[in-house]
Amino acid sequence: MRQFRFLHLAMFAVSSLCLNSAYAVSNTLQSLSDSEMSATTGQALMSLSFISPTDLANKEAQRVGGDTSVGFYKLGLEANMELNVNIKKLQLGCGGVNGVGGCDIDIDYLSLSGLGNSETSNTDSAADRAARAGSSAVLTNPFIEFAIRNPDKASTREIVGINLSSEKAIGLITFGLENGPAKSGINSLSGYMEIAATTGLANVNGFGTSLVGGEAAKNTLKQSDGYNPISGEVCCTLFGTGNIPFDTTAYNLNLRDQASGSNILKGDLYLPRQEITGKRINSAALSATATVRDIALTGTIDATARALGFINIPLTGKNVTGLIQNLMVDVAISEDLGYFHKANLNGTAASLSLQSKDIQWTNNNSISQNGWWLEFSDPIDIGFIEPTLAVDIPTATLNEAFNQVSNFLKSNEGRIFCGNNLASNCLFGDDIPVGTVNLINATRPQMALVDLELATQKFTPNCYGTLKFC
Repeated sequence: MRQFRFLHLAMFAVSSLCLNSAYAVSNTLQSLSDSEMSATTGQALMSLSFISPTDLANKEAQRVGGDTSVGFYKLGLEANMELNVNIKKLQLGCGGVNGVGGCDIDIDYLSLSGLGNSETSNTDSAADRAARAGSSAVLTNPFIEFAIRNPDKASTREIVGINLSSEKAIGLITFGLENGPAKSGINSLSGYMEIAATTGLANVNGFGTSLVGGEAAKNTLKQSDGYNPISGEVCCTLFGTGNIPFDTTAYNLNLRDQASGSNILKGDLYLPRQEITGKRINSAALSATATVRDIALTGTIDATARALGFINIPLTGKNVTGLIQNLMVDVAISEDLGYFHKANLNGTAASLSLQSKDIQWTNNNSISQNGWWLEFSDPIDIGFIEPTLAVDIPTATLNEAFNQVSNFLKSNEGRIFCGNNLASNCLFGDDIPVGTVNLINATRPQMALVDLELATQKFTPNCYGTLKFC
Protein backbone atom coordinates (compact mmCIF):
# COMPACT_ATOMS: atom_id res chain seq x y z
CA MET A 1 0.00 0.00 0.00
CA ARG A 2 2.93 2.32 0.70
CA GLN A 3 4.29 1.65 -2.77
CA PHE A 4 0.87 2.41 -4.25
CA ARG A 5 0.68 5.75 -2.38
CA PHE A 6 4.19 6.72 -3.43
CA LEU A 7 3.46 5.91 -7.08
CA HIS A 8 0.18 7.80 -6.96
CA LEU A 9 1.85 10.89 -5.50
CA ALA A 10 4.65 10.73 -8.04
CA MET A 11 2.18 10.51 -10.92
CA PHE A 12 0.17 13.37 -9.48
CA ALA A 13 3.31 15.50 -9.27
CA VAL A 14 4.15 14.78 -12.92
CA SER A 15 0.59 15.45 -14.05
CA SER A 16 0.61 18.81 -12.23
CA LEU A 17 2.76 20.13 -15.07
CA CYS A 18 -0.43 20.20 -17.14
CA LEU A 19 -2.59 21.91 -14.51
CA ASN A 20 -4.49 25.10 -15.15
CA SER A 21 -3.18 27.19 -12.28
CA ALA A 22 -3.27 30.82 -11.38
CA TYR A 23 0.20 30.30 -9.93
CA ALA A 24 1.86 29.13 -13.18
CA VAL A 25 3.46 32.14 -14.86
CA SER A 26 4.75 31.86 -18.42
CA ASN A 27 6.99 28.77 -18.77
CA THR A 28 8.56 29.19 -15.31
CA LEU A 29 7.71 26.62 -12.64
CA GLN A 30 6.57 28.05 -9.34
CA SER A 31 6.66 26.32 -5.98
CA LEU A 32 3.26 25.88 -4.33
CA SER A 33 2.28 25.62 -0.72
CA ASP A 34 -0.14 22.98 0.52
CA SER A 35 -3.01 25.46 0.51
CA GLU A 36 -2.13 26.62 -2.99
CA MET A 37 -1.96 23.01 -4.16
CA SER A 38 -5.39 22.26 -2.68
CA ALA A 39 -6.85 25.23 -4.58
CA THR A 40 -5.45 23.97 -7.88
CA THR A 41 -7.58 21.87 -10.23
CA GLY A 42 -6.66 19.87 -13.32
CA GLN A 43 -6.87 16.56 -15.14
CA ALA A 44 -4.19 13.89 -14.80
CA LEU A 45 -3.01 12.32 -18.05
CA MET A 46 -2.75 8.93 -16.34
CA SER A 47 -4.53 7.31 -13.43
CA LEU A 48 -3.94 4.32 -11.20
CA SER A 49 -6.62 2.41 -9.36
CA PHE A 50 -6.60 -0.67 -7.15
CA ILE A 51 -9.23 -3.31 -6.33
CA SER A 52 -8.24 -5.35 -3.28
CA PRO A 53 -9.01 -9.07 -2.86
CA THR A 54 -11.70 -8.16 -0.30
CA ASP A 55 -13.38 -5.49 -2.43
CA LEU A 56 -16.94 -6.30 -3.55
CA ALA A 57 -15.99 -5.12 -7.05
CA ASN A 58 -13.47 -7.97 -7.28
CA LYS A 59 -15.27 -10.45 -9.55
CA GLU A 60 -12.48 -13.02 -9.27
CA ALA A 61 -12.72 -13.20 -5.48
CA GLN A 62 -16.53 -13.18 -5.55
CA ARG A 63 -17.02 -15.97 -8.10
CA VAL A 64 -17.45 -19.61 -7.06
CA GLY A 65 -14.04 -21.26 -7.16
CA GLY A 66 -12.28 -17.93 -7.63
CA ASP A 67 -8.94 -16.93 -6.13
CA THR A 68 -9.57 -14.77 -3.08
CA SER A 69 -5.92 -13.69 -2.92
CA VAL A 70 -5.89 -11.79 -6.23
CA GLY A 71 -6.14 -7.99 -6.47
CA PHE A 72 -6.15 -5.77 -9.55
CA TYR A 73 -4.09 -2.68 -10.42
CA LYS A 74 -5.26 -0.65 -13.41
CA LEU A 75 -3.03 1.90 -15.09
CA GLY A 76 -5.17 4.04 -17.39
CA LEU A 77 -4.63 6.75 -19.95
CA GLU A 78 -7.26 9.47 -19.54
CA ALA A 79 -7.56 10.24 -23.24
CA ASN A 80 -8.93 9.04 -26.55
CA MET A 81 -6.61 6.90 -28.64
CA GLU A 82 -7.27 6.66 -32.40
CA LEU A 83 -6.09 3.60 -34.33
CA ASN A 84 -6.18 2.39 -37.91
CA VAL A 85 -4.12 -0.75 -38.26
CA ASN A 86 -3.74 -3.77 -40.54
CA ILE A 87 -2.11 -6.96 -39.23
CA LYS A 88 -1.41 -9.63 -41.83
CA LYS A 89 -0.83 -12.44 -39.34
CA LEU A 90 -1.65 -12.36 -35.63
CA GLN A 91 -0.47 -15.39 -33.67
CA LEU A 92 -0.34 -15.50 -29.88
CA GLY A 93 0.30 -18.38 -27.50
CA CYS A 94 1.62 -20.89 -30.02
CA GLY A 95 2.71 -24.06 -28.26
CA GLY A 96 3.31 -23.35 -24.59
CA VAL A 97 1.10 -24.45 -21.71
CA ASN A 98 -1.87 -25.15 -23.97
CA GLY A 99 -0.01 -27.69 -26.06
CA VAL A 100 2.16 -27.90 -29.14
CA GLY A 101 0.79 -27.78 -32.67
CA GLY A 102 -1.58 -24.88 -32.18
CA CYS A 103 -2.00 -21.26 -31.13
CA ASP A 104 -4.33 -19.67 -28.60
CA ILE A 105 -5.10 -16.97 -31.16
CA ASP A 106 -4.38 -17.31 -34.89
CA ILE A 107 -5.99 -14.73 -37.19
CA ASP A 108 -5.12 -13.84 -40.78
CA TYR A 109 -5.65 -10.36 -42.23
CA LEU A 110 -6.97 -8.47 -39.22
CA SER A 111 -7.95 -4.83 -39.72
CA LEU A 112 -9.10 -2.28 -37.13
CA SER A 113 -10.52 1.03 -38.32
CA GLY A 114 -13.33 3.49 -37.80
CA LEU A 115 -16.82 2.59 -38.96
CA GLY A 116 -16.38 4.34 -42.32
CA ASN A 117 -19.51 3.69 -44.40
CA SER A 118 -20.15 0.29 -42.81
CA GLU A 119 -23.54 1.34 -41.45
CA THR A 120 -24.90 2.07 -44.93
CA SER A 121 -22.60 0.41 -47.44
CA ASN A 122 -20.08 -2.42 -47.70
CA THR A 123 -18.92 -2.31 -51.28
CA ASP A 124 -15.58 -2.30 -53.03
CA SER A 125 -16.16 1.22 -54.32
CA ALA A 126 -13.48 3.91 -54.11
CA ALA A 127 -15.74 5.99 -51.86
CA ASP A 128 -16.27 3.16 -49.36
CA ARG A 129 -12.57 2.30 -49.35
CA ALA A 130 -11.63 5.93 -48.76
CA ALA A 131 -14.19 6.24 -45.97
CA ARG A 132 -12.86 3.21 -44.11
CA ALA A 133 -9.14 3.70 -44.73
CA GLY A 134 -9.47 7.35 -43.75
CA SER A 135 -11.21 6.60 -40.44
CA SER A 136 -9.87 5.42 -37.10
CA ALA A 137 -11.21 3.35 -34.25
CA VAL A 138 -11.50 5.42 -31.07
CA LEU A 139 -10.46 3.84 -27.78
CA THR A 140 -11.65 5.88 -24.82
CA ASN A 141 -9.43 5.67 -21.73
CA PRO A 142 -7.27 2.69 -22.73
CA PHE A 143 -5.67 0.86 -19.84
CA ILE A 144 -3.39 -1.94 -18.72
CA GLU A 145 -4.68 -4.05 -15.85
CA PHE A 146 -2.52 -6.34 -13.71
CA ALA A 147 -3.79 -9.29 -11.67
CA ILE A 148 -1.57 -9.60 -8.58
CA ARG A 149 -1.73 -12.51 -6.18
CA ASN A 150 -1.05 -11.46 -2.56
CA PRO A 151 -0.69 -7.77 -3.45
CA ASP A 152 -0.08 -6.78 0.20
CA LYS A 153 2.72 -9.31 0.84
CA ALA A 154 6.08 -8.37 -0.65
CA SER A 155 7.55 -11.85 -0.12
CA THR A 156 4.81 -13.73 -2.01
CA ARG A 157 3.52 -11.06 -4.38
CA GLU A 158 3.09 -12.49 -7.89
CA ILE A 159 1.77 -11.23 -11.25
CA VAL A 160 -0.68 -13.82 -12.59
CA GLY A 161 -2.17 -11.88 -15.51
CA ILE A 162 -2.15 -8.78 -17.66
CA ASN A 163 -5.13 -7.33 -19.52
CA LEU A 164 -5.16 -4.74 -22.33
CA SER A 165 -8.47 -2.96 -22.88
CA SER A 166 -10.27 0.38 -22.75
CA GLU A 167 -13.36 1.80 -21.11
CA LYS A 168 -15.12 2.18 -24.45
CA ALA A 169 -14.38 1.54 -28.12
CA ILE A 170 -16.02 2.66 -31.36
CA GLY A 171 -14.86 1.12 -34.61
CA LEU A 172 -14.91 -1.80 -37.02
CA ILE A 173 -12.75 -4.91 -36.78
CA THR A 174 -12.57 -7.35 -39.70
CA PHE A 175 -10.91 -10.69 -40.34
CA GLY A 176 -9.87 -12.33 -43.59
CA LEU A 177 -9.59 -11.14 -47.18
CA GLU A 178 -13.25 -11.28 -48.20
CA ASN A 179 -16.61 -12.87 -47.49
CA GLY A 180 -17.05 -15.80 -49.85
CA PRO A 181 -17.50 -19.56 -50.13
CA ALA A 182 -13.96 -20.16 -48.82
CA LYS A 183 -13.20 -19.49 -45.17
CA SER A 184 -10.53 -16.98 -44.20
CA GLY A 185 -9.58 -14.92 -41.19
CA ILE A 186 -9.99 -16.65 -37.83
CA ASN A 187 -8.09 -19.94 -37.74
CA SER A 188 -8.07 -20.41 -33.98
CA LEU A 189 -9.56 -18.42 -31.12
CA SER A 190 -9.32 -18.60 -27.38
CA GLY A 191 -11.88 -16.21 -26.08
CA TYR A 192 -15.46 -15.14 -25.74
CA MET A 193 -17.97 -13.33 -27.90
CA GLU A 194 -21.74 -13.19 -28.15
CA ILE A 195 -23.86 -13.36 -31.27
CA ALA A 196 -26.76 -10.92 -31.09
CA ALA A 197 -30.24 -12.28 -31.72
CA THR A 198 -31.09 -12.14 -35.39
CA THR A 199 -33.40 -13.50 -38.06
CA GLY A 200 -32.79 -14.94 -41.48
CA LEU A 201 -34.12 -16.76 -44.48
CA ALA A 202 -33.00 -20.18 -45.67
CA ASN A 203 -33.76 -21.54 -49.11
CA VAL A 204 -34.61 -25.23 -48.78
CA ASN A 205 -34.68 -27.61 -51.72
CA GLY A 206 -38.15 -29.01 -52.30
CA PHE A 207 -39.13 -31.83 -54.65
CA GLY A 208 -40.60 -32.24 -58.11
CA THR A 209 -41.31 -29.84 -60.93
CA SER A 210 -41.58 -26.10 -60.35
CA LEU A 211 -44.51 -23.92 -61.39
CA VAL A 212 -42.13 -20.96 -61.73
CA GLY A 213 -40.83 -20.39 -65.25
CA GLY A 214 -37.12 -21.01 -65.65
CA GLU A 215 -36.65 -23.08 -62.50
CA ALA A 216 -35.12 -26.49 -63.07
CA ALA A 217 -37.10 -29.56 -62.09
CA LYS A 218 -35.98 -31.63 -59.12
CA ASN A 219 -36.47 -35.29 -58.35
CA THR A 220 -39.81 -36.17 -56.83
CA LEU A 221 -40.00 -37.47 -53.28
CA LYS A 222 -40.32 -41.26 -53.43
CA GLN A 223 -40.98 -43.65 -50.58
CA SER A 224 -38.66 -46.14 -52.26
CA ASP A 225 -35.72 -43.76 -51.65
CA GLY A 226 -35.78 -44.58 -47.95
CA TYR A 227 -38.58 -42.34 -46.67
CA ASN A 228 -41.13 -43.45 -44.11
CA PRO A 229 -44.62 -44.54 -45.17
CA ILE A 230 -47.52 -42.20 -44.46
CA SER A 231 -50.41 -43.60 -42.49
CA GLY A 232 -53.77 -42.23 -41.48
CA GLU A 233 -57.48 -42.83 -41.37
CA VAL A 234 -60.32 -42.05 -43.74
CA CYS A 235 -63.75 -41.19 -42.43
CA CYS A 236 -66.63 -41.99 -42.00
CA THR A 237 -68.47 -45.19 -42.92
CA LEU A 238 -68.27 -47.96 -45.41
CA PHE A 239 -71.14 -50.35 -44.85
CA GLY A 240 -70.94 -49.49 -41.17
CA THR A 241 -67.21 -50.04 -40.84
CA GLY A 242 -66.43 -46.58 -39.40
CA ASN A 243 -62.92 -45.12 -39.81
CA ILE A 244 -60.61 -47.08 -42.07
CA PRO A 245 -56.84 -46.99 -41.48
CA PHE A 246 -54.40 -46.97 -44.38
CA ASP A 247 -50.66 -47.13 -44.98
CA THR A 248 -48.85 -46.06 -48.11
CA THR A 249 -46.81 -48.65 -49.97
CA ALA A 250 -45.38 -46.11 -52.43
CA TYR A 251 -45.62 -42.41 -53.20
CA ASN A 252 -44.32 -39.97 -55.75
CA LEU A 253 -44.72 -36.44 -54.38
CA ASN A 254 -44.05 -32.80 -55.19
CA LEU A 255 -43.25 -30.43 -52.31
CA ARG A 256 -43.55 -26.80 -53.43
CA ASP A 257 -43.78 -23.39 -51.84
CA GLN A 258 -47.51 -22.73 -51.61
CA ALA A 259 -47.29 -19.02 -52.34
CA SER A 260 -45.06 -19.13 -55.41
CA GLY A 261 -45.24 -22.67 -56.74
CA SER A 262 -41.45 -22.85 -56.60
CA ASN A 263 -39.69 -26.08 -55.74
CA ILE A 264 -37.42 -23.98 -53.52
CA LEU A 265 -39.07 -23.79 -50.10
CA LYS A 266 -38.63 -20.82 -47.79
CA GLY A 267 -37.61 -21.25 -44.16
CA ASP A 268 -37.77 -18.30 -41.75
CA LEU A 269 -34.84 -18.56 -39.34
CA TYR A 270 -34.59 -17.20 -35.82
CA LEU A 271 -31.24 -17.23 -34.03
CA PRO A 272 -31.45 -16.23 -30.34
CA ARG A 273 -28.63 -14.42 -28.58
CA GLN A 274 -25.95 -16.90 -27.60
CA GLU A 275 -22.28 -17.06 -26.74
CA ILE A 276 -19.25 -18.50 -28.49
CA THR A 277 -16.47 -19.35 -26.08
CA GLY A 278 -13.66 -21.81 -25.57
CA LYS A 279 -9.94 -22.41 -25.83
CA ARG A 280 -8.35 -22.78 -29.27
CA ILE A 281 -11.71 -23.24 -30.97
CA ASN A 282 -12.15 -23.00 -34.74
CA SER A 283 -15.90 -23.47 -35.05
CA ALA A 284 -19.06 -22.32 -33.29
CA ALA A 285 -22.04 -24.48 -32.38
CA LEU A 286 -25.15 -22.32 -32.70
CA SER A 287 -28.84 -23.18 -32.25
CA ALA A 288 -31.68 -21.75 -34.31
CA THR A 289 -35.25 -22.53 -35.25
CA ALA A 290 -36.75 -22.48 -38.72
CA THR A 291 -40.38 -22.25 -39.72
CA VAL A 292 -40.86 -23.59 -43.23
CA ARG A 293 -43.53 -21.62 -45.04
CA ASP A 294 -46.69 -23.36 -46.26
CA ILE A 295 -45.83 -26.43 -48.35
CA ALA A 296 -48.12 -27.54 -51.17
CA LEU A 297 -48.28 -31.34 -51.35
CA THR A 298 -49.26 -33.01 -54.64
CA GLY A 299 -48.54 -36.29 -56.35
CA THR A 300 -49.65 -39.90 -56.37
CA ILE A 301 -49.73 -42.62 -53.72
CA ASP A 302 -50.27 -46.34 -53.51
CA ALA A 303 -51.70 -47.55 -50.23
CA THR A 304 -53.45 -50.41 -48.49
CA ALA A 305 -56.66 -49.73 -46.57
CA ARG A 306 -57.95 -52.20 -43.94
CA ALA A 307 -61.71 -52.44 -43.68
CA LEU A 308 -63.22 -54.26 -40.69
CA GLY A 309 -59.65 -54.77 -39.45
CA PHE A 310 -58.89 -57.64 -41.82
CA ILE A 311 -60.07 -56.77 -45.37
CA ASN A 312 -57.15 -55.27 -47.29
CA ILE A 313 -58.24 -52.90 -50.03
CA PRO A 314 -55.45 -51.83 -52.43
CA LEU A 315 -55.42 -48.19 -53.46
CA THR A 316 -53.29 -47.67 -56.56
CA GLY A 317 -52.23 -44.46 -58.29
CA LYS A 318 -54.39 -42.17 -56.19
CA ASN A 319 -53.92 -38.44 -56.70
CA VAL A 320 -53.18 -36.73 -53.41
CA THR A 321 -53.43 -33.03 -52.63
CA GLY A 322 -52.80 -31.20 -49.37
CA LEU A 323 -51.12 -28.40 -47.51
CA ILE A 324 -48.50 -28.70 -44.75
CA GLN A 325 -48.35 -25.74 -42.39
CA ASN A 326 -46.06 -24.75 -39.52
CA LEU A 327 -43.28 -27.25 -40.05
CA MET A 328 -40.97 -26.11 -37.22
CA VAL A 329 -37.41 -27.36 -37.36
CA ASP A 330 -34.70 -27.15 -34.69
CA VAL A 331 -31.55 -26.19 -36.55
CA ALA A 332 -28.06 -26.99 -35.29
CA ILE A 333 -25.55 -24.75 -37.04
CA SER A 334 -21.87 -25.70 -37.06
CA GLU A 335 -20.11 -22.60 -38.34
CA ASP A 336 -16.38 -22.42 -38.94
CA LEU A 337 -15.04 -19.20 -37.43
CA GLY A 338 -13.47 -18.48 -40.80
CA TYR A 339 -16.93 -17.41 -42.00
CA PHE A 340 -17.18 -14.63 -39.39
CA HIS A 341 -15.53 -11.58 -40.91
CA LYS A 342 -16.53 -8.46 -39.02
CA ALA A 343 -17.61 -7.07 -35.68
CA ASN A 344 -18.76 -3.56 -34.86
CA LEU A 345 -17.37 -2.16 -31.63
CA ASN A 346 -20.40 -0.13 -30.60
CA GLY A 347 -19.20 1.18 -27.28
CA THR A 348 -18.14 -1.86 -25.27
CA ALA A 349 -14.47 -2.53 -25.75
CA ALA A 350 -12.62 -5.65 -26.68
CA SER A 351 -10.16 -7.14 -24.20
CA LEU A 352 -6.89 -9.00 -24.86
CA SER A 353 -5.39 -10.72 -21.84
CA LEU A 354 -2.65 -13.15 -20.87
CA GLN A 355 -2.91 -15.11 -17.63
CA SER A 356 -1.19 -18.05 -15.96
CA LYS A 357 -4.50 -19.21 -14.44
CA ASP A 358 -8.19 -18.74 -15.11
CA ILE A 359 -9.16 -15.19 -14.09
CA GLN A 360 -12.38 -13.16 -14.01
CA TRP A 361 -11.21 -9.67 -14.97
CA THR A 362 -13.06 -6.73 -13.48
CA ASN A 363 -14.74 -5.43 -16.65
CA ASN A 364 -15.09 -8.72 -18.56
CA ASN A 365 -18.10 -11.01 -19.00
CA SER A 366 -16.19 -14.27 -19.30
CA ILE A 367 -13.65 -16.11 -17.19
CA SER A 368 -10.41 -15.73 -19.15
CA GLN A 369 -8.73 -19.12 -19.36
CA ASN A 370 -4.99 -19.59 -18.94
CA GLY A 371 -2.95 -18.44 -21.91
CA TRP A 372 -4.05 -15.71 -24.30
CA TRP A 373 -7.73 -14.73 -24.31
CA LEU A 374 -9.69 -12.32 -26.55
CA GLU A 375 -13.11 -11.09 -25.44
CA PHE A 376 -15.69 -9.05 -27.33
CA SER A 377 -18.06 -7.96 -24.57
CA ASP A 378 -20.61 -6.30 -26.85
CA PRO A 379 -22.82 -8.76 -28.81
CA ILE A 380 -21.73 -9.07 -32.43
CA ASP A 381 -24.50 -8.33 -34.90
CA ILE A 382 -24.00 -10.73 -37.81
CA GLY A 383 -27.07 -9.26 -39.50
CA PHE A 384 -29.79 -11.00 -41.44
CA ILE A 385 -28.75 -14.62 -42.04
CA GLU A 386 -29.24 -15.61 -45.65
CA PRO A 387 -27.21 -18.60 -46.84
CA THR A 388 -26.19 -18.14 -50.45
CA LEU A 389 -26.93 -21.78 -51.37
CA ALA A 390 -30.15 -23.76 -50.94
CA VAL A 391 -29.88 -26.59 -48.41
CA ASP A 392 -31.37 -30.06 -48.57
CA ILE A 393 -33.79 -31.29 -45.94
CA PRO A 394 -32.10 -34.35 -44.41
CA THR A 395 -33.89 -37.67 -44.80
CA ALA A 396 -34.22 -38.01 -41.03
CA THR A 397 -35.91 -34.61 -40.84
CA LEU A 398 -38.46 -35.47 -43.53
CA ASN A 399 -39.10 -38.85 -41.95
CA GLU A 400 -39.84 -37.18 -38.62
CA ALA A 401 -42.10 -34.71 -40.45
CA PHE A 402 -43.94 -37.61 -42.12
CA ASN A 403 -44.37 -39.25 -38.72
CA GLN A 404 -46.04 -36.05 -37.55
CA VAL A 405 -48.21 -35.99 -40.70
CA SER A 406 -49.28 -39.56 -39.94
CA ASN A 407 -50.15 -38.67 -36.35
CA PHE A 408 -52.18 -35.73 -37.61
CA LEU A 409 -54.06 -37.85 -40.18
CA LYS A 410 -55.10 -40.25 -37.41
CA SER A 411 -56.47 -37.50 -35.15
CA ASN A 412 -60.02 -36.17 -35.03
CA GLU A 413 -58.76 -32.91 -36.50
CA GLY A 414 -56.79 -34.43 -39.35
CA ARG A 415 -58.70 -37.56 -40.36
CA ILE A 416 -59.45 -37.54 -44.09
CA PHE A 417 -63.16 -36.96 -44.67
CA CYS A 418 -64.57 -38.66 -47.72
CA GLY A 419 -68.27 -38.43 -46.94
CA ASN A 420 -70.69 -41.21 -46.14
CA ASN A 421 -70.36 -42.67 -49.61
CA LEU A 422 -66.79 -43.66 -48.84
CA ALA A 423 -66.47 -46.46 -51.37
CA SER A 424 -67.06 -44.27 -54.38
CA ASN A 425 -65.49 -41.07 -53.03
CA CYS A 426 -62.18 -42.39 -51.71
CA LEU A 427 -61.50 -46.06 -52.17
CA PHE A 428 -62.56 -46.29 -55.78
CA GLY A 429 -62.22 -42.68 -56.86
CA ASP A 430 -59.16 -40.97 -58.27
CA ASP A 431 -58.41 -38.43 -55.53
CA ILE A 432 -57.57 -38.49 -51.83
CA PRO A 433 -57.79 -34.98 -50.31
CA VAL A 434 -55.35 -34.85 -47.43
CA GLY A 435 -56.44 -31.30 -46.58
CA THR A 436 -54.44 -28.98 -44.33
CA VAL A 437 -51.93 -30.61 -42.01
CA ASN A 438 -51.05 -28.18 -39.20
CA LEU A 439 -47.88 -29.23 -37.37
CA ILE A 440 -47.78 -26.29 -34.94
CA ASN A 441 -47.89 -28.59 -31.90
CA ALA A 442 -45.83 -31.40 -33.38
CA THR A 443 -42.45 -32.49 -32.08
CA ARG A 444 -39.82 -30.55 -33.98
CA PRO A 445 -37.53 -32.51 -36.26
CA GLN A 446 -33.82 -31.79 -36.28
CA MET A 447 -31.74 -30.37 -39.12
CA ALA A 448 -28.05 -29.56 -39.33
CA LEU A 449 -26.48 -26.71 -41.28
CA VAL A 450 -22.71 -26.59 -41.75
CA ASP A 451 -20.43 -23.69 -42.69
CA LEU A 452 -22.92 -21.23 -44.14
CA GLU A 453 -21.61 -18.35 -46.16
CA LEU A 454 -23.18 -15.39 -44.38
CA ALA A 455 -24.36 -12.91 -46.96
CA THR A 456 -24.28 -9.98 -44.53
CA GLN A 457 -20.65 -10.50 -43.49
CA LYS A 458 -19.32 -8.64 -46.51
CA PHE A 459 -16.95 -5.78 -45.70
CA THR A 460 -14.97 -3.03 -47.35
CA PRO A 461 -11.18 -3.54 -47.39
CA ASN A 462 -9.20 -1.15 -45.20
CA CYS A 463 -7.14 -0.04 -48.22
CA TYR A 464 -7.14 2.55 -50.95
CA GLY A 465 -7.04 1.38 -54.58
CA THR A 466 -7.88 -2.21 -55.46
CA LEU A 467 -5.93 -4.27 -52.90
CA LYS A 468 -7.84 -6.69 -50.66
CA PHE A 469 -5.27 -6.16 -47.91
CA CYS A 470 -2.43 -3.71 -47.51
